Amino acid sequence: MAQAELATRVDGSRLTVTLAGAWTAETAGDMEPQVTRLLAEAGTPAAVSLDLSRVSRLDTLGGTLVRGIETGFGARGVPVDRSGLDGATATLYADIAEGLATAPEAPPRPRPALALAIDKVGQQMVEAGRDLAALASFLGEVVLAAGSIFTGQGRFRLPAVVTQMDHIVFRAVPIMALITFLIGGIIAQQGIFFFRDFGADTYVVDLVVILTLREIGVLIVSIMVAGRTGSAFTAEIGSMKMREEIDALKVMGLNPVEVLVLPRMIALIVGLPILTFVGDLSAIAGGAMVANIYGNIPFDIFLSRMQEEVSQRHIWVGLAKAPFMALIIGLVACIEGMRVKGSAESLGQQTTASVVKAIFLVIVMDGLFAMFFASLGY
Repeated sequence: MAQAELATRVDGSRLTVTLAGAWTAETAGDMEPQVTRLLAEAGTPAAVSLDLSRVSRLDTLGGTLVRGIETGFGARGVPVDRSGLDGATATLYADIAEGLATAPEAPPRPRPALALAIDKVGQQMVEAGRDLAALASFLGEVVLAAGSIFTGQGRFRLPAVVTQMDHIVFRAVPIMALITFLIGGIIAQQGIFFFRDFGADTYVVDLVVILTLREIGVLIVSIMVAGRTGSAFTAEIGSMKMREEIDALKVMGLNPVEVLVLPRMIALIVGLPILTFVGDLSAIAGGAMVANIYGNIPFDIFLSRMQEEVSQRHIWVGLAKAPFMALIIGLVACIEGMRVKGSAESLGQQTTASVVKAIFLVIVMDGLFAMFFASLGY
């Protein structure tokens, strides 16, 4: 078997490495320890000369070892000049060097599960901060569009507002009334079931009416509107974005926020308090019916107890929340519609995000209002 040799010579600050013999698969096992020792003991010379003129044979495995010498010193910032290769051997070595340069990197080590979880939470927090900033910016655009109408620079589109009122309010009354009627009946049934043990059945009137007027009525209606109307806003605006109709409005010199967003926002801010009032009445009616059937509380006693114990302030507390809920739902729905890209998948993702974010913010807003009114003792 042909032998391979590796010799070194130091000339001042330059290291000369001379290779000889057959650098092939047969000799690679013997030469690999010598190459490793050379890289470990040579340190960092000023320059390295790699002399391959005495190499008689070279194959892929031997060329890889030679290339390892070059890359080992190159990684330390030491310039390496190579000489002595020609013909087919030079071509083979060039192919080896190119292949090693483009070889895929080793896959990264898996990160611990705790680190991944913390990283995910951090990313979600950053994304939430960006969403809040975008929401505030979009609110500014809506306020500017509304201001342009009052200053005469924009145009109030009454037909668009009336059309949106029809979709948002009047067509939603049946489903809102049904849902709140059932919710009011469930609250009354549960209240009677537990109050009966204490002989305080009539207190179910306070439970149903106060809870409905202050919290449940506006909250349930807002969640339903976020799922029904908010998703429709996102889908409508997103479809227009996909078909480049919004870009066409800009080319025509029209403000998309003024034309598309503002009528929907106005209709939603006006319509949600109306739906909340309808929902309150329906929930109280459901509670009264269940109280009459399940708790043997006649309607006249239910109404009398409600008039005696329930103050008007509870009505205004619930209705005061509705415009703010509507503002949040409209802003989230419209901004998610504006974020739709050119695919149906993007439309579905943004519509889902619109409903989830709107419901979350509505619940957060309700909690903030509850703390605010509690601090006022109202």
